Amino acid sequence: MTRHFLNLSDAGGDAIAAMLADAIDRKAARRGQPKGKTDADAPLAGHTLAMIFEKNSTRTRVSFDMAIRQLGGTSLILDGATSQLGRGETIADTARVLSRMCDMIMIRTDDHAKIEEMAHHATVPVINGLTDMSHPCQIVADLLTVVEHGLALPGSQWAWLGDGNNVLHSIIEAAGLLKFGVRIAVPEGYEPDSAFAGRAQAAGAAITLTRDPVAAVAGADVVVTDTWISMGQAHADEKLKAMMPYQVTSALMAHAKPGARFLHCLPAHRGEEVVPEVIDGPQSLIWDEAENRIHAQKSVLLWAADRLG
Repeated sequence: MTRHFLNLSDAGGDAIAAMLADAIDRKAARRGQPKGKTDADAPLAGHTLAMIFEKNSTRTRVSFDMAIRQLGGTSLILDGATSQLGRGETIADTARVLSRMCDMIMIRTDDHAKIEEMAHHATVPVINGLTDMSHPCQIVADLLTVVEHGLALPGSQWAWLGDGNNVLHSIIEAAGLLKFGVRIAVPEGYEPDSAFAGRAQAAGAAITLTRDPVAAVAGADVVVTDTWISMGQAHADEKLKAMMPYQVTSALMAHAKPGARFLHCLPAHRGEEVVPEVIDGPQSLIWDEAENRIHAQKSVLLWAADRLG
């Protein structure tokens, strides 16, 4: 069967653990080498990754491009404005055509239904580079970052502050697969999709929703937030007002465990969801987290190509 990676559950906990181990090994093997140099084994030599961007991107675009290059393959980039998608060609027809021309497809889009339709009609792996529902590739990088800094995932405690968005959905999904807890502090009306929490809880993860940011952060190993206002999102002033009590400050971080780590998938708005003292401080792992998008994406690509797990 074709291995699509639309959500973390498409791979499962054992495969994610294998991705993390592979990413750590490959990252270590490249230390000191030029970033554009191909890995010694070049496991995806001759493979081409088609990347479709219907939303702006920095880290996803660069990390997937560098990932496939380091694995020995090549990439090509399409966007709505310059491809037939922008003129009304269906997702299904695009999937059929790209499947004949490329070995894998990564799509970054708005509506999760689009990527599900792409996967339904594609005969090559389809990878979720971000949708409004989830962001699994980001969370593989986040998991990689905390693991390489010494955190054992099972039994660890994560805290989320702010908006119940796609990144949070994937963190909750990861918690169910890898057996860690998540305490979620969000204002009323901005809760995550309850289906994600329900599935994680059924798998044995402790998922807690609170309105109290201190209660969420207390004793946490990892504190995570994200931008409050997404591209094109309406009612920004109203949302910012609701979110401000959930800003990650040094005082709030003091309630986490000593040595707790801070994550943010970027781009960040310093002074909104997080203050500069935290995001630029010693507990922040954001630059490792950003770099690790490359190493995580490599392992996702290998899993999708049936070369891992």
